[in-house]
Amino acid sequence: MIEQLVAEATECDFKVALEIKKPKSWLKSVSAFANGIGGTLFFGINDDRAAIGLQEIQKDAEIISRLIKERITPLPQFVLTPFREKEKDILALKVVAGATTPYYYKADGVMEAYVRVGNESVTAPDYIVNELILKGTHRSFDGLITDTRKQDYSFTLLEATYRERTGLNMELSDYVSFGLADKNGFLTNAGKLLADQHIVFNSRIFCTRWNGIERGSIFDDALDDKEYEGNLIYLLKNGSEFIRNNSKTRFIKEAQYRVDKPDYAERAVTEAVVNALIHRDYIVLGSEIHIDMYDDRVEIVSPGGMFEGEPVQECDINTMRSVRRNPVIADLFHRMKYMERRGSGLRKIVSETEKLPGYREELKPEFFSTSCDFKVVLKNINYHQDNHQDNHQDNHQDRNVTSQKVTEFCTEPKSIKEIIEFFGYKDRRSFNLRYIKPLLDEGKLKMTIPEKPRSRNQKYITVK
Repeated sequence: MIEQLVAEATECDFKVALEIKKPKSWLKSVSAFANGIGGTLFFGINDDRAAIGLQEIQKDAEIISRLIKERITPLPQFVLTPFREKEKDILALKVVAGATTPYYYKADGVMEAYVRVGNESVTAPDYIVNELILKGTHRSFDGLITDTRKQDYSFTLLEATYRERTGLNMELSDYVSFGLADKNGFLTNAGKLLADQHIVFNSRIFCTRWNGIERGSIFDDALDDKEYEGNLIYLLKNGSEFIRNNSKTRFIKEAQYRVDKPDYAERAVTEAVVNALIHRDYIVLGSEIHIDMYDDRVEIVSPGGMFEGEPVQECDINTMRSVRRNPVIADLFHRMKYMERRGSGLRKIVSETEKLPGYREELKPEFFSTSCDFKVVLKNINYHQDNHQDNHQDNHQDRNVTSQKVTEFCTEPKSIKEIIEFFGYKDRRSFNLRYIKPLLDEGKLKMTIPEKPRSRNQKYITVK
């Protein structure tokens, strides 16, 4: 039963017993779950998911309820459910994702908000607290009015692009109706991000074309390196152009014509850069979008994870709900036909890539998110794995030997991090493709959480 409950939980923590003298040890998880996507605390279960049991389950339930009411503010929604596992009494504390964030732990002379980072509940940094405050008051950063006057800045690039893509002139009244300024002439944060002048320091993209398939030194291993700062349209055009300039278009000769084979789908690239600009967290000081190009892929990383919902790698992008961190910017980019209002950007990235000649399933774009950032990985359609050279060059025989060692190592459940560290690999993606996926396909390995293949709690165990 415990495995089913864990699989159904959005996030989870395990406690062998109820800590009463130092309740912060588990109350911080209550705060983090309420500030995030919800989660479940299991009392009477150890980290290996073995049932230890509670001695006084009714008393423990009353203490849990009382301490949450006393020390978490505002009071989050929660449900306590007792159940038995292998003749042991277990308590499941389900905390619902809150609507009035942030939820603070308030006791011991401190008042702290917590968030989830990986499998841990950690103190939320100031920028995340600020975002939680905006979220809890149903406001967005890009819609906040600033003390910057519109008349002090120009918007020629915005107006020219709007005219080019819509056929309409942008009127003065549009700045107010689009949410870029108020009636008194003060810009919103969205307006500042679209001014010709660089007045939002975080409005930057760092682009690098690396030599090979791993990051190295900018001075020794970068074939091309650019830094762009300015308004969002300028960043979109230059970020997309950097990828285009560092890509190739091959072709296949047919009987009477030729078929172009670009490394990447142009529309997929545009969607990925637009996604990074629209959904990134501009509150994080000293941050920027990074575009890293390798021989076999492009990685686009933007500050700020999923605004709401579980990590994207654990979601079905065909059905997941789109919640926009910056709705004003998103609406304007929709008006200029850079994106669709339905939140289908990720699906568009996949579908446009699938149209490319030479596409194979293993070349499907990938999406990853943490509480801190969001990553899109576009794979080079023309890159051949056989050309990949790294520190672990091996032939067919060597692969069989390593695969055998993987199955021997995984007689107990192991995470992918534990596996690649044990074998001394750095390239997680390459190791997955070379060893883990074939072993799963052959039925020699299995996932501990098969219904969530990309779960952060995923482990692998040898099939006996």
